[in-house]
Amino acid sequence: MSTKYGGYMGKFLDIDLSTGKVGEYDVTDEMLEAYLGNKGLATRILYDTLPKGVDPLGDENVLIVNTGPLTGSGAPCTSRFNVTTKSPLTGGILSCNCGGNFGMFLKKAGYDGLILRGKAEKPTWIQIEDGKVELNEADDLWGLNTEETQEKLPKGTGKIVIGPAGENAVLYACIISQERAAGRGGAGAVMGSKNVKAVTAKGNQKVPKAEPEKFKKDVKKWVEILKEHPSTGEMMPEYGTGVFINRCNAANTLPTHNFEKGSFAEADAVSGETMAETLLTKNFGCPSCVIKCGRRVEVDGKDVKGPEYETVGLLGPNLENPDLGRICDWNYQADLLGMDTITLGNTLGFAMELDEKGLWDNGLEFGVTENISEIIDDIAYRRGIGDDLADGVRRLSDKYGGKEFAMEVKGLELPAYEPRGAVGHALGYAISNRGGCHIGGGYMVYFEANGPLTMDPLTTRAKPQFTALLQTMLDALSDSGSCQFTGFTTVPRQAIELNPHGNVYRMVAKSLEFMGPLLGFLLKYSKLLAFVPPMALMQHPRVITDLTGMKMTFGKFLEIGSRTYIIERLFNAREGITGSADTLPRRSTHEAQKGGTGATVPLDRMIPVYYRVRGLDANGVPKSSTLSKLGMRA
Repeated sequence: MSTKYGGYMGKFLDIDLSTGKVGEYDVTDEMLEAYLGNKGLATRILYDTLPKGVDPLGDENVLIVNTGPLTGSGAPCTSRFNVTTKSPLTGGILSCNCGGNFGMFLKKAGYDGLILRGKAEKPTWIQIEDGKVELNEADDLWGLNTEETQEKLPKGTGKIVIGPAGENAVLYACIISQERAAGRGGAGAVMGSKNVKAVTAKGNQKVPKAEPEKFKKDVKKWVEILKEHPSTGEMMPEYGTGVFINRCNAANTLPTHNFEKGSFAEADAVSGETMAETLLTKNFGCPSCVIKCGRRVEVDGKDVKGPEYETVGLLGPNLENPDLGRICDWNYQADLLGMDTITLGNTLGFAMELDEKGLWDNGLEFGVTENISEIIDDIAYRRGIGDDLADGVRRLSDKYGGKEFAMEVKGLELPAYEPRGAVGHALGYAISNRGGCHIGGGYMVYFEANGPLTMDPLTTRAKPQFTALLQTMLDALSDSGSCQFTGFTTVPRQAIELNPHGNVYRMVAKSLEFMGPLLGFLLKYSKLLAFVPPMALMQHPRVITDLTGMKMTFGKFLEIGSRTYIIERLFNAREGITGSADTLPRRSTHEAQKGGTGATVPLDRMIPVYYRVRGLDANGVPKSSTLSKLGMRA
């Protein structure tokens, strides 16, 4: 590969598991300039490498694990690495962002990423150390949970592993690094289908820097900004993502009873505040993190990672379960088995409603928790009803009915935000490339329900433009190797400190509804921003410039995010996933929310505007003019 830029190790592994051949994939400087790294670069490689129509669990599928330039650089909150493949759950593009230490260790070993092709004959552990790669037999690891597997692997290494769910092709099996998960869409099942139980990385190489002294100075400034900002320096460290439980409950965006309602009477019992008061042992963060939003709790006398907001929301209120202790138990159990807790909670809620409506007698009931631990095990090992539950909501609805309340988009189950309480966020679900995804959809709920400055959650004004811009920024953050939460500082603290009941707050919030034309202009003509310096509140372009030597402006950063979204669209279109899939469950668009907003999502009013802003045709496919503007090829 080799590169003139700092921030990269200059090598990208290419491993054919069927033959045992280890080579390198040629990533050019032009590709780095266009996509930076992580999901954008990996999707470009997958699009160029993978034939149309391959079986996601077949030998032809490819699994890519890679990093961004900031990964392992010493910049704050930049341990992130990425996993990209064709999803067995959706049949479309799948990119997962993870905060464990593997990406940092992979770069120490001298590599920016690796591609896994084919299928190993036997269970395999891939060992990467200082530029050397060995494929070791892993019969002794097969069958172990993710914690046991990591304990058996060499100390002082970065690790990614799968658990029994990945081995047994649970379609929402995840990949674990330390206690963090590349969670959604079944990447763990793809890794298991290739007979790969684990990959480890170790080395002593350092990430090269174009301007080390300037990088050091700007990183120090960035750390200060993150520590001083109310969202990243106070709210997230104190309460973690669980702080959103009460906020979303008040805003009717907390999914309850399989998304039938948007609020739960006992929400406070499972809130971040309650966790901090009753179960929290301490907070923690990923390597290089200064925010430290992670929770640690005690389960069976053991100090383990506590559940995030999504897990609490979907295994708590969505199941009518107010027992935070049990949610912590199930979260730990799912992590050990290597299973996505978002799809797990959503699937259990759907199965409960199927039983409630007499469509499938499965023994699952809202508010009844005694049998859930056993069911989670059954899913991982595909026993009894667990075999059906292991395939997720879409396939359950194909088999048993209930399509109108099957809470998934493109086959991927919705996260813990009820769409009818925040219609911009709902639009994000519909047009997210990997399916029902809060991050891939732009996380508009932060400006509609759970953030410090929120606009009218039910208006459609400016929502398509906001959604497109936020998606673009989050994709660029991911490409760089940065945590998404570092984007919170783009909201000025002056806005956060406004009195939410005051006239100034109301005026500012109302003004957001009329920013659509400006935001659309920024996206359409981002090249005009090529000379705009990095914003004080968004340090990523500045630090990327110091690290890599690329002249990264805010405009160029936006362009990279746009290319990432568009290359994912191209991948899906080639697989037959186009505009007809940009939709929501009928419950969201045709059934008024019970006991809350009484609203439905006016999706039809927002989709055409979104397509126009994004440069997509009427079928949701990128126009040739859009590709040309971004310097892309189909």
